[in-house]
Amino acid sequence: MTDDSDEPDDESVAGIRETAPMSEYGRSAVGLGLIVFLIGMIVAFALPVLGTL
Repeated sequence: MTDDSDEPDDESVAGIRETAPMSEYGRSAVGLGLIVFLIGMIVAFALPVLGTL
């Protein structure tokens, strides 16, 4: 049978590829994530509560 995959068999390519959980991140990325989280919590909980008043 033949190999129908388009990916090269060279293992050196595996060293180049990197998925998001493996990437390093700094304080600015954590701070931005925290801001996005807080805004999301306000939209998800505070606005509906304010709409019922």
